[in-house]
This record gives sequence, structure tokens and C-alpha cells, in this order.
Amino acid sequence: MRFCRPFLPLAFALLLTVAPHLTAQNAIPLPPPSAKGSASPAPAPHRATSTPYAGDLSIFETPGRDQKLHIQNVMDVLAIQPGKNVADIGAGSGWFTVRAARRVGDTGTVYAVDINSNALDYIEDRVEKEHIQNVKTIFSRPDDPKLPPDSVNAVLLLKTYHEVSEPVVLLRNLRQALRPGARVGIIDRDGNGTDHGVHKQIVLREADQAGYRLLEEHDDLVKGDEMDYFLVLGAK
Repeated sequence: MRFCRPFLPLAFALLLTVAPHLTAQNAIPLPPPSAKGSASPAPAPHRATSTPYAGDLSIFETPGRDQKLHIQNVMDVLAIQPGKNVADIGAGSGWFTVRAARRVGDTGTVYAVDINSNALDYIEDRVEKEHIQNVKTIFSRPDDPKLPPDSVNAVLLLKTYHEVSEPVVLLRNLRQALRPGARVGIIDRDGNGTDHGVHKQIVLREADQAGYRLLEEHDDLVKGDEMDYFLVLGAK
């Protein structure tokens, strides 16, 4: 056995030389560390919404609706004045469109925005019959009003927000169209989303996620049944 002793130090030295290479070759690769803040924010969960109305548009022309909604006062709150540009999102029959168009006059513009092409055809026929020349129709998407950049001073979603299937994304896409100091009005009815209404707190939460803040509330200007509300938002 004496002839084996010189071999032991040599074998040990060889092992020290080879072992690091074997360890590196057989190591299990680890996933790269994720950078903090690099992940995009999680999308807002979808909530219940009402099916957009696609029936007879003349039902919106009920007598006394101006008084019930105090629409002239609503336009005052939204600072809709001669020469201003206004967006009517979910314009439907154009009930608010034509009233805003008369308020802003020939030097202003009203964008009638809707995802229903039949509604836009209805509005175009209406403004022609009523000799209103300052209305432009826009065929929009559920997540984008498709308004030109820096185009509007005021926006109103009148009994429409509960039908918007992508409310947070739509409000985010609306921001690029807002001029400095623009006001966004939402008039809707308290409800669960499927009953042609949506809870006020849900609207406020979604608006916050989209980059808006609450400027004013004027529930006194809408119906006196305490089910309707009028929120005025501004970009943060």
C-alpha cells in the first residue's frame, strides 16, 4: 500500500481543479429577477353593464324632460358657452346634442359620439331638418370615443355610463381629447349595472383608475327621486 500514498495528493488536486467546472455545467439555471415597477398594472375587472339601447329613438323626446333634468343648469355647470366644443358620448337620438349645439352657437362644435351607426344616421337627419350646422357625428368604439386630440371643453354622458362595457379604458382614451380645464359630466341612475343604472361609488372608483378626480356633485339638478346623480369630473 505504500506505493498508493503519492497518488492521493495528486488525485485530490485533480478533483479540486475539475469540480468547479462540473458544478457550473450541472447547475440549474434560475429565472432572471424581475425589475420592480416593470410589470404593467393589472386590468380592471369587468363588471355588469346594460345592453346598449337600440330601439325607437323617439322615446327620448318625452315632454318635460328638459325640466326634469334641468338641462340648461347642467350646461351651466359644465361651462358650456358660446364658442365652446362639446362631446355628447352615447348621443342616442341627439336630444342633448341639439341643445348643446344651440348653446355653443356657430363658433362652437358639438361631437355626437355613439357606437350605434343607426343613431348617428338619425342625428344627421335631425340636425339637417332643424338647420343645425355645428354638429359632427363620430362612430366610436366601446373603449374609445375616437375624439380628435385637444378638441373639447366639456363632455356629457347622459344616462349612458351604465352601458359602457369598457368604462376605465374609455375614460383613459377620452383624456387626450380634453382641453385644459375641461369638465366631464356623468348623469346616471343608481343601479347594479344590468338594470340601466350603476352605483355612484363604482363610477367614482373607475374614474379614479382612469386618472380623474371629482370636482363637484349636483344631484339636486337631476330627478327628485334620489336615484339619479350628476358627477362632474376633471383630469388629475
